[in-house]
Parts: sequence; structure tokens; C-alpha cells
Amino acid sequence: MYKKDGEKMVKAVVGANWGDEGKGKITDMMAENADIIVRFQGGANAGHTIVNEYGKFALHTLPSGVFYGHTTSVIGNGVALNIPVLFQEMRSITDKGVPAPKLLVSDRAQIVMPYHILFDQYEEERLAGKSFGSTKSGIAPFYSDKYAKIGIQVSDLFDEKQLMEKLQKVCEIKNVTLEHLYHKPLLKPEELLETLREYRQMVEPYVCDVSLYLHKALKEGKTVLLEGQLGTLKDTDHGIYPMVTSSSTLAAYGAIGAGIPPYEIKQIVTVCKAYSSAVGAGAFVSEIFGEEADELRRRGGDGGEYGATTGRPRRMGWFDCVASKYGCRLQGTTDVAFTVLDVLGYLDEIPVCVGYEIGGEVTTDFPVTCKLEKAKPVLKTLPGWKSDIRGIKRYEDLPENCRNYIEFIEAQIEYPITMVSNGPGREDIIYRESSLR
Repeated sequence: MYKKDGEKMVKAVVGANWGDEGKGKITDMMAENADIIVRFQGGANAGHTIVNEYGKFALHTLPSGVFYGHTTSVIGNGVALNIPVLFQEMRSITDKGVPAPKLLVSDRAQIVMPYHILFDQYEEERLAGKSFGSTKSGIAPFYSDKYAKIGIQVSDLFDEKQLMEKLQKVCEIKNVTLEHLYHKPLLKPEELLETLREYRQMVEPYVCDVSLYLHKALKEGKTVLLEGQLGTLKDTDHGIYPMVTSSSTLAAYGAIGAGIPPYEIKQIVTVCKAYSSAVGAGAFVSEIFGEEADELRRRGGDGGEYGATTGRPRRMGWFDCVASKYGCRLQGTTDVAFTVLDVLGYLDEIPVCVGYEIGGEVTTDFPVTCKLEKAKPVLKTLPGWKSDIRGIKRYEDLPENCRNYIEFIEAQIEYPITMVSNGPGREDIIYRESSLR
């Protein structure tokens, strides 16, 4: 699992499902044996919760390995970079006694502008009951501008003449929509330029050609950890479109979002929860409701299943083998990290979704969205273990029904579960040898 001395290696930590799988903990844990941790996509619209000797943290932009003194934290070119949020986050961890991290920011990363956040809010207001459940962090407008080729790169901050020309062009386009669709105040390029001067002051000491930096690091035998945001089912192409995020959540995009060759990625740890949860709208076949959902939500995670960014109660469901097998396949999984297993210790019986019934037929293959919305869960019930498994360090010491649950799910998803998380701390982890190796 870990590199031998002198062996260069790139590993990725990604999510199998809707996000909120516990990637932050797994990244934090694996960062102990890494030199560099790279956030390669997404923005401040989702949080990674970390519990360590410094306390409990919800990170939104900083990589989850930021708490180790020997690591360098990198914001890759694929990230939607909200500069004030990044530096507010830096202050929030150093205020709690965390040493100031070694930070690098890609000169090719693009900047989340104040108007991206406004447009996100305005569009959710306009859509009202048909909204996408956005966190209103500006992510969709940001990526829309990026691919419309009117985004602002970090490198643009250092050429004011060219920057002003870009801002004037952007304002011409945006002000038409503001005036005629949203009926909101217009943008002024001079005010935007002043804001970007402030951003430049904040970010200038950290700007770097990240792709070149990583190229040299790999030649020197460094280990690089790529950290993804959200999960497979929120991927723009392969997720539950249109109820997805606006960037690729797949490990394959890690090569693009960090600026490294794809063949360098040797290990892909895909994180699965022992049950399901989701924030936002969209199809969720194994979803549960009422008191059953409330109880699981209350017991779940570390302090309950509420969004790290929004505080919204997460939608709850049983483990979905169909979605998870699909999620692991799209990620190119080498290892599955199975998280929050300890939460299920209160249940006499644990339902598991093993198939979808669509139009009278049962499938174990994850369908496109229009079929997914018609799917009903096919459930199999397994006996619970009715005990607290926190503190257990060896797989063979887990209760028999707990091991049976893990092994049943491993057989269903067809990918090796090599890590089992039985608590919120980085030390709450059990390593196991999988028969699927």
C-alpha cells in the first residue's frame, strides 16, 4: 500500500457515491506517508471533515493532509479557487495551533469571482422549486465561464492591462443577463479590478508552476496524494446528470487537475460509506425516510449527518451495491476504504440495496438518469452485530456479523475492501487482506 524507499508513487483518494463518504479522514491518514497532497478539482462547495490531535475541522479548499509538518499542500489547476475562502481557512487552522502549512497554488488555477457567487444565488432564486440544490458557492457559474473562455486565471493577476481588458469583456456579457434576466445591479470593471488587486496580494507568495513542480518531485522519488471532492455520482459526465457538480470527480481527472501524466497514478483508494447519504437533489434509490432516517442521521458521522459546508441535514439511505460498484468501476479502484461502519452497531438487522427494479426487471448495473428515477430498491437484509466496534484494531477481532457484512458488500461491489474505518480519528482504521486481490 505504501511506497518503498525511493519509489515514486502517485495515489488518489476519491469518492464512490454522492460525496460525504469520509475522504477527508482517509486523505488525512494517508498523508502521513506522503510528501505532497494535491486538491485537483472542485471548489469550496463541499467540505471534508477531519478529526485529529488539533481538534475537529471542516476543510473546503485546503487539502486534507495539511496537518502534517512534512507535507506540501497544493491547489491544482483544476480547482475553482476562492481566494478569500482559502486564506480564511488557513487562518482558521493556524488559530487552533496548527503550524502554518507549506502551500503552493497553481498559476493556471482559475479564480471564483464575486459575481460567480451572485449568479449562483440569482439562478437558484429564479428556478425556485425547480432548483438544483446548489450550495450557492459560485461553482456552476465558475465552470461555465471557464469553458466559455472568459475565466480569470491566477497568472492574469500579474498583468493589470490584460486583466482590465478581460474584466471589461466579462462585464459586457454579464450585465446583459443581470439587467434583463435577473433585474439586479450591474457589474463595474473598476470595482472588480480593485478586488483582484487584493486577491493578488494574498496569493502572490504561493503561486507556482504546479505541473513543473510535481514533475520534478516525481523525478526525485516523492509520493504525491491526489484528493478529490465529492464522488462518482456527482461527476458531470458519469453522475446523476443534471443533479451533479460542474467538474469531474473521477481519479482520471486527477492527472489533468494536477498537471501530471495519467500513467503516474498507481493506487486509487475509493471511499465508500457503510450506509448511504447525500446532500442536494437527485435520484437516490436506497433512500429512507421518517424516524428510520432520523435515527441513522443522528447517529451518523461524528456529530450527525449534516453537510460540512451547508449544515443541511443529509438524505439517508442503506448501502447501495449497484451505485457503489458503478462508482468504483468508474474510478478505476485499486482499494476500497469502507467508512463509518461503527455507526451501524445499533441495528438488529441491516438492509442492503443489491439491485434496482426498473419496469418489472431487476438490474445490478447502474442506469442513466431517466431510468434511475424509475428504479425501486431490491433489498437484502443482513443480521446486525449489536455492539460498539470502536477501538478494535484487528479485522479478526470484529464481531462475526460485522465481518459478514463487509465481506457480503465486497462480493457485491467486486472491489477489494482493504481499509475499514471504525471511528472518526485517523487512528480508527483496520487494514485487511482482501480475497479479491
